[in-house]
Amino acid sequence: MSSFSGFTLDRPARVYTALAAVFLTALVVAEATASKFFTLFTLPGPITILGQSFDAVVMTAGVIAFPVTFIVTDLINEYFGQKGIRYVTLLGMAMIVFEFVLLQIGLKTTAASFSPVSDEAFQTVFGASSRIIFGSLAAYVVGQFVDIALFHALRRATHGRHLWLRATGSTLGSQFLDTFVVLTVAFYGQQTWGAIVAITLFNYAYKVVIAIGITPLIYAAHAAIDRYLGLEKAALLEAHAAE
Repeated sequence: MSSFSGFTLDRPARVYTALAAVFLTALVVAEATASKFFTLFTLPGPITILGQSFDAVVMTAGVIAFPVTFIVTDLINEYFGQKGIRYVTLLGMAMIVFEFVLLQIGLKTTAASFSPVSDEAFQTVFGASSRIIFGSLAAYVVGQFVDIALFHALRRATHGRHLWLRATGSTLGSQFLDTFVVLTVAFYGQQTWGAIVAITLFNYAYKVVIAIGITPLIYAAHAAIDRYLGLEKAALLEAHAAE
């Protein structure tokens, strides 16, 4: 146990602080990188969605960081309950706004003659990110609170058993709505409805696979936190979280 200036940071507080830090970092990175589209893989044959043909699965780079937020959201839910994750969710909203303000300031500055990044390049990347950040505020709030509600509803329904069910079920239930809202706000007028719906489906399918695939990581992280806190303290936190 470490102390400084009369303040004691006990193990549960350290776990909460570390989880919140990881969550916020992944969230901000996901928002900043979401304006880039990339091809995950080429389809064996073209598919048509709302009149637009696709021969590859296209997603935003923001999905690279988002799986981290899934894991951390479930862990905070598990140990610190709805109040704990709600605080981090609201803090995440504030950090998205803070990111937006900092980007606007950066966009208003003029690049030096020797700058390796020109004003045009900076505007192309972070100007688009600013619109995504605006859309993300609405999508993020809706998605996070739906995730929290589903997690605890499933926890009550299963009487605290089956961590995999509440972790995966809450993620799957909230992420389609989150993905569709943010892509609609960010790219409406720039992309066709067919492209927006297709990219939503591609991103959601990826998140479904990831949500299922990271289940062992959630159990591993859960076990590591149990060992760090001690089984008695961990069980006490989970009992309070369930309430």
